[in-house]
Amino acid sequence: MLQTTKGIVLRSVKYGETSLICTVFTSLHGVQSYMVQGVRSSKSKQQRAGLLQSGSLLDLVVDQKPQRNLQRIREYHAAHIYMTLHEEIIKNSIALFSIELLLRLLPEHAAMPELFEFSYEYLVLLDTTPLKDAGNFPLYFIIHCSRLLGYEIRGHYGPSTPFLDIAEGAFSAHPPAIIPYLTDEETRALNDMLNTENIQDIIKIELNAAIRSHLLDWYIEFLHRHTQHLGSIKSLSVLQAVLH
Repeated sequence: MLQTTKGIVLRSVKYGETSLICTVFTSLHGVQSYMVQGVRSSKSKQQRAGLLQSGSLLDLVVDQKPQRNLQRIREYHAAHIYMTLHEEIIKNSIALFSIELLLRLLPEHAAMPELFEFSYEYLVLLDTTPLKDAGNFPLYFIIHCSRLLGYEIRGHYGPSTPFLDIAEGAFSAHPPAIIPYLTDEETRALNDMLNTENIQDIIKIELNAAIRSHLLDWYIEFLHRHTQHLGSIKSLSVLQAVLH
Protein backbone atom coordinates (compact mmCIF):
# COMPACT_ATOMS: atom_id res chain seq x y z
CA MET A 1 0.00 0.00 0.00
CA LEU A 2 1.49 3.33 -1.07
CA GLN A 3 1.47 6.01 1.63
CA THR A 4 2.84 9.53 1.98
CA THR A 5 4.77 10.37 5.13
CA LYS A 6 7.54 12.59 6.43
CA GLY A 7 10.75 10.99 7.63
CA ILE A 8 14.02 11.62 9.47
CA VAL A 9 16.85 9.40 8.25
CA LEU A 10 18.58 7.81 11.24
CA ARG A 11 21.05 5.56 9.42
CA SER A 12 21.91 4.34 5.91
CA VAL A 13 23.87 1.16 5.22
CA LYS A 14 25.19 0.05 1.84
CA TYR A 15 23.50 -3.05 0.43
CA GLY A 16 24.86 -4.83 -2.59
CA GLU A 17 26.58 -2.68 -5.20
CA THR A 18 23.93 -0.04 -5.81
CA SER A 19 21.36 -0.08 -2.99
CA LEU A 20 20.91 1.23 0.54
CA ILE A 21 19.01 0.00 3.57
CA CYS A 22 17.80 3.06 5.45
CA THR A 23 16.50 3.27 9.00
CA VAL A 24 13.95 6.09 9.00
CA PHE A 25 11.86 7.64 11.78
CA THR A 26 8.55 8.29 10.03
CA SER A 27 5.63 10.41 11.12
CA LEU A 28 3.11 7.65 10.34
CA HIS A 29 4.81 4.40 11.32
CA GLY A 30 7.65 5.27 13.69
CA VAL A 31 11.01 3.65 12.96
CA GLN A 32 11.04 1.57 9.80
CA SER A 33 13.72 -0.08 7.66
CA TYR A 34 13.52 0.63 3.93
CA MET A 35 15.25 -0.78 0.89
CA VAL A 36 16.20 1.88 -1.69
CA GLN A 37 17.38 0.13 -4.84
CA GLY A 38 19.80 1.45 -7.44
CA VAL A 39 20.40 4.73 -5.63
CA ARG A 40 24.20 4.35 -5.62
CA SER A 41 24.54 3.52 -9.31
CA SER A 42 26.40 5.85 -11.65
CA LYS A 43 23.13 6.47 -13.45
CA SER A 44 21.32 7.64 -10.33
CA LYS A 45 20.16 11.18 -10.95
CA GLN A 46 22.08 13.97 -9.18
CA GLN A 47 23.68 11.57 -6.68
CA ARG A 48 20.38 11.18 -4.84
CA ALA A 49 22.01 8.91 -2.26
CA GLY A 50 23.15 12.15 -0.60
CA LEU A 51 19.54 12.83 0.39
CA LEU A 52 19.57 9.63 2.43
CA GLN A 53 22.39 10.52 4.79
CA SER A 54 21.85 10.58 8.55
CA GLY A 55 19.69 13.51 9.68
CA SER A 56 18.05 14.21 6.32
CA LEU A 57 14.44 15.42 6.48
CA LEU A 58 12.36 13.87 3.72
CA ASP A 59 8.95 13.73 2.11
CA LEU A 60 8.39 10.06 1.29
CA VAL A 61 6.11 7.82 -0.71
CA VAL A 62 6.54 4.35 0.78
CA ASP A 63 5.26 0.91 -0.11
CA GLN A 64 4.13 -0.15 3.34
CA LYS A 65 2.98 -3.72 3.91
CA PRO A 66 2.08 -5.17 7.32
CA GLN A 67 4.33 -7.92 8.68
CA ARG A 68 7.11 -7.08 6.21
CA ASN A 69 10.31 -6.16 8.07
CA LEU A 70 11.99 -4.46 5.13
CA GLN A 71 9.72 -1.90 3.47
CA ARG A 72 10.39 -0.01 0.22
CA ILE A 73 10.67 3.68 -0.64
CA ARG A 74 9.09 4.54 -3.98
CA GLU A 75 9.78 8.31 -3.97
CA TYR A 76 11.71 10.69 -1.76
CA HIS A 77 12.39 14.41 -1.81
CA ALA A 78 14.07 16.83 0.59
CA ALA A 79 11.50 18.30 2.98
CA HIS A 80 14.05 20.78 4.31
CA ILE A 81 17.38 21.65 2.71
CA TYR A 82 19.95 22.37 5.41
CA MET A 83 21.68 25.72 5.01
CA THR A 84 24.28 25.55 7.81
CA LEU A 85 24.02 22.19 9.57
CA HIS A 86 26.37 20.28 7.27
CA GLU A 87 28.85 23.15 7.00
CA GLU A 88 29.33 24.01 10.68
CA ILE A 89 31.10 21.28 12.64
CA ILE A 90 29.45 22.15 15.98
CA LYS A 91 25.92 22.02 14.55
CA ASN A 92 26.74 18.86 12.65
CA SER A 93 28.07 17.21 15.82
CA ILE A 94 24.92 18.23 17.73
CA ALA A 95 22.74 16.76 14.97
CA LEU A 96 24.68 13.47 14.88
CA PHE A 97 24.42 13.16 18.67
CA SER A 98 20.66 13.82 18.56
CA ILE A 99 20.11 11.33 15.72
CA GLU A 100 22.13 8.67 17.54
CA LEU A 101 19.96 9.14 20.64
CA LEU A 102 16.84 8.54 18.55
CA LEU A 103 18.41 5.51 16.91
CA ARG A 104 19.28 4.01 20.30
CA LEU A 105 16.10 4.87 22.20
CA LEU A 106 13.25 4.47 19.73
CA PRO A 107 11.46 1.13 19.44
CA GLU A 108 10.75 -0.13 15.94
CA HIS A 109 7.36 -0.01 14.26
CA ALA A 110 5.73 2.17 16.93
CA ALA A 111 4.14 5.43 15.79
CA MET A 112 5.25 8.37 17.94
CA PRO A 113 3.86 11.45 16.19
CA GLU A 114 4.55 13.89 19.06
CA LEU A 115 8.21 12.87 19.32
CA PHE A 116 8.52 12.93 15.53
CA GLU A 117 7.20 16.48 15.29
CA PHE A 118 9.45 17.60 18.13
CA SER A 119 12.54 16.02 16.51
CA TYR A 120 11.72 17.38 13.05
CA GLU A 121 11.20 20.94 14.30
CA TYR A 122 14.31 20.67 16.50
CA LEU A 123 16.55 19.83 13.52
CA VAL A 124 15.10 22.70 11.48
CA LEU A 125 15.66 25.06 14.44
CA LEU A 126 19.22 23.82 14.86
CA ASP A 127 19.88 24.58 11.21
CA THR A 128 18.40 28.09 11.33
CA THR A 129 19.62 29.20 14.79
CA PRO A 130 22.84 31.27 14.91
CA LEU A 131 25.82 29.13 15.88
CA LYS A 132 26.50 31.20 19.00
CA ASP A 133 23.09 30.17 20.37
CA ALA A 134 23.36 26.43 19.68
CA GLY A 135 25.29 25.33 22.80
CA ASN A 136 22.28 24.22 24.87
CA PHE A 137 20.59 22.31 22.04
CA PRO A 138 21.93 18.85 23.05
CA LEU A 139 20.63 19.18 26.62
CA TYR A 140 17.33 20.54 25.36
CA PHE A 141 16.98 17.55 23.05
CA ILE A 142 17.92 14.81 25.50
CA ILE A 143 15.60 16.24 28.17
CA HIS A 144 12.54 16.54 25.93
CA CYS A 145 13.20 13.35 23.99
CA SER A 146 13.49 11.43 27.27
CA ARG A 147 10.32 13.06 28.61
CA LEU A 148 8.32 12.10 25.54
CA LEU A 149 9.55 8.51 25.89
CA GLY A 150 8.48 8.38 29.55
CA TYR A 151 11.84 8.94 31.27
CA GLU A 152 11.20 12.11 33.25
CA ILE A 153 12.87 13.72 36.25
CA ARG A 154 10.32 14.21 39.03
CA GLY A 155 10.03 17.20 41.35
CA HIS A 156 11.86 20.52 41.46
CA TYR A 157 14.95 22.08 42.97
CA GLY A 158 14.24 24.04 46.14
CA PRO A 159 15.29 24.63 49.77
CA SER A 160 13.73 21.33 50.86
CA THR A 161 14.86 19.33 47.79
CA PRO A 162 18.31 20.61 46.79
CA PHE A 163 19.69 17.25 45.57
CA LEU A 164 19.08 15.19 42.44
CA ASP A 165 19.03 11.43 42.89
CA ILE A 166 19.94 9.60 39.67
CA ALA A 167 18.62 6.24 40.88
CA GLU A 168 15.22 7.66 41.80
CA GLY A 169 15.12 10.13 38.93
CA ALA A 170 13.89 12.80 41.30
CA PHE A 171 14.87 15.83 43.36
CA SER A 172 15.45 14.87 46.98
CA ALA A 173 15.99 16.26 50.46
CA HIS A 174 18.96 13.95 50.95
CA PRO A 175 22.29 13.63 49.12
CA PRO A 176 22.25 10.73 46.62
CA ALA A 177 23.71 7.48 47.86
CA ILE A 178 25.41 6.67 44.54
CA ILE A 179 27.46 8.57 41.98
CA PRO A 180 27.42 10.49 39.73
CA TYR A 181 26.72 13.58 41.78
CA LEU A 182 25.80 17.06 40.61
CA THR A 183 27.06 20.19 42.32
CA ASP A 184 24.53 22.69 43.59
CA GLU A 185 25.24 24.94 40.60
CA GLU A 186 24.72 22.04 38.18
CA THR A 187 21.53 20.92 39.94
CA ARG A 188 20.07 24.43 39.70
CA ALA A 189 21.08 24.68 36.03
CA LEU A 190 19.44 21.36 35.19
CA ASN A 191 16.32 22.40 37.08
CA ASP A 192 16.16 25.54 34.92
CA MET A 193 16.48 23.39 31.79
CA LEU A 194 13.82 20.95 32.96
CA ASN A 195 11.35 23.76 33.59
CA THR A 196 11.87 25.63 30.34
CA GLU A 197 9.75 24.53 27.38
CA ASN A 198 10.60 27.16 24.77
CA ILE A 199 13.87 26.81 22.87
CA GLN A 200 14.33 30.58 22.90
CA ASP A 201 14.32 30.53 26.71
CA ILE A 202 16.70 27.55 26.73
CA ILE A 203 19.16 29.60 24.67
CA LYS A 204 19.19 32.29 27.39
CA ILE A 205 20.39 29.88 30.10
CA GLU A 206 24.12 30.52 30.44
CA LEU A 207 26.23 27.39 30.91
CA ASN A 208 29.95 26.92 30.48
CA ALA A 209 31.43 23.97 28.58
CA ALA A 210 32.31 22.04 31.76
CA ILE A 211 28.77 22.22 33.14
CA ARG A 212 27.21 21.31 29.78
CA SER A 213 29.53 18.32 29.49
CA HIS A 214 28.84 17.09 33.02
CA LEU A 215 25.08 17.51 32.66
CA LEU A 216 25.10 15.53 29.41
CA ASP A 217 27.14 12.76 31.07
CA TRP A 218 24.72 12.75 34.02
CA TYR A 219 21.61 12.60 31.83
CA ILE A 220 23.00 9.80 29.70
CA GLU A 221 23.83 7.84 32.86
CA PHE A 222 20.28 8.52 34.08
CA LEU A 223 18.95 6.97 30.87
CA HIS A 224 21.31 4.01 31.22
CA ARG A 225 19.84 3.32 34.66
CA HIS A 226 16.23 3.55 33.51
CA THR A 227 16.30 1.91 30.06
CA GLN A 228 18.19 -1.05 28.64
CA HIS A 229 18.18 0.26 25.07
CA LEU A 230 20.67 3.10 25.11
CA GLY A 231 24.08 1.46 24.85
CA SER A 232 27.20 3.52 24.17
CA ILE A 233 26.73 6.94 22.52
CA LYS A 234 29.69 7.06 20.14
CA SER A 235 29.10 10.64 19.02
CA LEU A 236 29.24 12.04 22.57
CA SER A 237 33.03 12.36 22.77
CA VAL A 238 33.16 14.28 19.49
CA LEU A 239 30.33 16.57 20.60
CA GLN A 240 32.01 17.37 23.91
CA ALA A 241 35.32 18.03 22.15
CA VAL A 242 33.85 20.71 19.88
CA LEU A 243 31.08 22.18 22.07
CA HIS A 244 32.10 25.24 24.09
